[in-house]
Amino acid sequence: MLSPGVQLGNRYRLDERIASGGMGDVWRGTDQVLGRTVAVKSLLPALLDEPGFAERFRGEARTMATINHPGVVDVYDFGSDQHIAFLVMEYVEGDALSATLSRVGRLTPARTMALLAQAADALHAAHEKGIVHRDVKPGNLLVRPNGTLVLTDFGIARSELVGQLTAAGSVLGTASYISPEQATGAVATPASDVYALGVVAYQCLAGRRPFEGDNPLEIAMKHVRETPRPLPSDIPPQVKAIVERALAKDPSARWPSAAALAGVARQAKQALSQQARSGGQIGPISGVPASPAGPSARAQVPATPRPPASAVSRAQVPAAARPQPRPPAVAAHPPVTSRPPVATPTPQPRPPVVAPRGAAVVPPPRQQQHPYPYARPVAPPPAPRRSRSGLWVTAILVAVLVLICSGVISYYYNNRAIGEPGEPAAVSVTSGAVRAHGGDYLVRTSYRRGVRLQPAGGETTTSEGRETR
Repeated sequence: MLSPGVQLGNRYRLDERIASGGMGDVWRGTDQVLGRTVAVKSLLPALLDEPGFAERFRGEARTMATINHPGVVDVYDFGSDQHIAFLVMEYVEGDALSATLSRVGRLTPARTMALLAQAADALHAAHEKGIVHRDVKPGNLLVRPNGTLVLTDFGIARSELVGQLTAAGSVLGTASYISPEQATGAVATPASDVYALGVVAYQCLAGRRPFEGDNPLEIAMKHVRETPRPLPSDIPPQVKAIVERALAKDPSARWPSAAALAGVARQAKQALSQQARSGGQIGPISGVPASPAGPSARAQVPATPRPPASAVSRAQVPAAARPQPRPPAVAAHPPVTSRPPVATPTPQPRPPVVAPRGAAVVPPPRQQQHPYPYARPVAPPPAPRRSRSGLWVTAILVAVLVLICSGVISYYYNNRAIGEPGEPAAVSVTSGAVRAHGGDYLVRTSYRRGVRLQPAGGETTTSEGRETR
């Protein structure tokens, strides 16, 4: 009997039991060599007594280890210890889809299509390696906290002993997702996994399995003979068509491959997302997988006519907030000479004035309408004020100009007093006073002598005389 603390293969320590099933238990363990957390699935001892089971399961474990896909759990090791076969796998942080459905009941169509596409991609990677899962169910679909899905427990349902186990929740769970060909004893094929994945999608959308019964045999026979109950009426028709085709009784009538199922599920997810954003209806989903950016994915939302921009703007702005046209001003007698100051900055429309018969009507200047009627008018910027420093600079410049002009005028008149170029310049000198009869008089009479320069010969002429009164 396994319990926490038991070590398998002298390497893997069992820490906590996290799940149980008809094939055995799943433990969270520790790889003591590499120091990492792993998932250890211990198989029931009775399975080892089946001829060829251990060797067949070891070969499938090797094949599963070659699958390199983010939606497939990684297989690290396989061994047996103390008559217990165990499989060491990647430990996935998250919850099984079965636990989510037990908690919330059902999922939205968009979320269901997203998980369906991821699970189908993982199955397609296994089918390319020649591995058929044979036991697709919500308990084997682990959902990480970021929403990505991982598929676990490949190939375990191959054992013939699994069909004879009657433990509660083991074969009953498997029979609820078994394909009609498996229920009739035929060999499981990739189409069988497509059918089981369709049952999972049905349960996510309806919150219940398509068939219920008192025992596994009754449920298996319903998969062979009966038609599933209709999905709820709130499921989009395109999503219903995807699930119904996956649940076809004839394997050839189902989706041709898991990749095709993943393509249409992803396309439906994109169409549902567009519908949620635009509020329209999604178009038909084609049967060929398309890329996320393909034209078929973009053509799911019908185009709705858009009203003109002017109509939209008038519809969005209430009538009270729209700018009203100003009535034309009419001349009246006597004319208004002054207008009292307006109390509020916002101009109010004035009522029309009826002019007397024969008066001329003067239309007011056209005002520019603001592009946003609800915005308040912006007041004009105030006139710039002159600073005192500017006035001082102006006064100094004027004074300098006056001084310059006075200097030029003074210089001009001085040159006129001396004489023009080319003319003799007269120089008068007062030498003093002379006496009467040739004598010098010290008083009463002044004497003047003038000297004139001749421009030609450079000679000078002197004239003397007495100044009389």
